[in-house]
Amino acid sequence: MASVPGQIIIVDDDPALQQMVTKYLEDHNVPATAVSSRTELNRHFEGSHPSLVILDLRLGQDDGLDLLRELRSHSDVPVIITTGHRTDEIDRIVGLELGADDYIVKPFSLRELLARVRAVLRRQEIGRAARASDPERGGYRFSGWVLQRRGRKLVDPDAAAVPLSKGEYALLLAFLEAPQRPLTREYLLQATRIHEDIFDRSIDVQVLRLRRKLEIDPSAPRVIQTERGVGYVFALPVEPF
Repeated sequence: MASVPGQIIIVDDDPALQQMVTKYLEDHNVPATAVSSRTELNRHFEGSHPSLVILDLRLGQDDGLDLLRELRSHSDVPVIITTGHRTDEIDRIVGLELGADDYIVKPFSLRELLARVRAVLRRQEIGRAARASDPERGGYRFSGWVLQRRGRKLVDPDAAAVPLSKGEYALLLAFLEAPQRPLTREYLLQATRIHEDIFDRSIDVQVLRLRRKLEIDPSAPRVIQTERGVGYVFALPVEPF
């Protein structure tokens, strides 16, 4: 069961809410479908890539935060999380820290949900257009370091330039685009393969090389940490510019 490209996926175990939200979105020319579980959601990512996921954090047998964490390990699809109580502030904060793009509290207005969906999709489109027009614009700051996309220039906290190979730059960029999220080795390998002249098939070797340039003690990494059973996580907060 693959999703239609550009379709919105609603992850909620309430059949009445599924039907109501799906119908409302489709009545406003937003293609949507509903699923009830992690297994059903994963099927929709097998053959296509949805444009947005509306994810209830209070699923029956699945933990919504775990599902969001899993999503972020392989996809940058926009996510709007929903919570059932106004007191669930911690869940909302954790959800946003894990990479959710917005949240809405139940019971919510369908008009507000549609407005939030359109706003998230609009921001996504603006970002896509900006990257297409000038993919080398801007950069990232983290803990005193600066990566400038134009010229692929890395500067350390002492304002000294740190040379990067194409593979190291591609790997660092993948981390900075998804900070504080566990990323699988497969995801990182794919992210570095899109750059020419990178032949090393071992992502672990590339991580080791990058750690030697970023870490005070590469044997006890604090910047790029190993996420057991998953891959790696860039542990520092990152500020794009």
